Amino acid sequence: MNSGPDDNNFQGKDERVQNLRQLAKWRATARVLTEALPFILQYDQKTLVVKYGGNAMGEEGVAEHFAQDIVLMRQTGINPVVVHGGGPQIGAMLKRLEIKSSFIDGLRVTDQAAIEIVEMVLTGTINKQIVTAINHAGGKAVGVSGKDGQLIIAKKLLRSKFDPQTGKSEPVDLGFVGEPEKVNIEVLQTIVQADMVAVIAPIGVGKAGETYNINADTVAGAVAGALNADRLLLLTDVPGVMDRNGNLIEQLTTTEARALIADGTISGGMIPKIETCIDAIERGVKGAVILDGRIQHVLLIELFTEHGAGTIILPG
Repeated sequence: MNSGPDDNNFQGKDERVQNLRQLAKWRATARVLTEALPFILQYDQKTLVVKYGGNAMGEEGVAEHFAQDIVLMRQTGINPVVVHGGGPQIGAMLKRLEIKSSFIDGLRVTDQAAIEIVEMVLTGTINKQIVTAINHAGGKAVGVSGKDGQLIIAKKLLRSKFDPQTGKSEPVDLGFVGEPEKVNIEVLQTIVQADMVAVIAPIGVGKAGETYNINADTVAGAVAGALNADRLLLLTDVPGVMDRNGNLIEQLTTTEARALIADGTISGGMIPKIETCIDAIERGVKGAVILDGRIQHVLLIELFTEHGAGTIILPG
């Protein structure tokens, strides 16, 4: 049966509607790109260190969106350097292998048995998963640990704990837990000059060749300071710094951040993150941001929009 005039008119109108909808979509895309352009220019050829937290990795689809963000950042002229964590994944593997694990002040006590698992999970599993995701998204990533090229020379982390019975501070042995003593940036500079993205596992090497497990936030801050990065971006599982009413604080100076720690507004696990940000800024980083890494494309929202997405800490 042949179609009549009404059918032809209906098909023509339907095509016009589809074309208008497609045009509207293209206009929206063009508007987003236009709005993002000043921010793209602002970060052109700048180094940004991104800490990708183990807690943020657990959300479905996060790894794919994170990789896409890193690739887009590189393609717009930014030099991203990634430092990743892996606490939950390490804990799961230790439990699976029936190796006991404990924490003191938020730091995992790492004996000889545990350090082997920590290094295996961080450098052998998580690091390569992130590298693969970035490469699959169209980038060129290279995975390294602090051992490669002696990137991170570490020393044993010393901690003490107050004993209420004796009234004295007693030393606490965390095992093979370290802190960065020196960051050799030549390795990272070589990777950046080759138009690739460095993905760093937070494992350090001691002067005697011993292996140290280092907090990923601490490594990210040390790397950002050594590279004189424009931004340190800490992706975690919270929106940022919250006030006493539970509202997001969008901007803080280092002085204001210290005051919020002193009055108890900033507490618990947020304290070491803020201290890392302050330390990085004092080393020359121009700003540090705490972001919710579970939000899709949160890096692009933070960098390429006017309102940002988390809490930024600035000198002052």
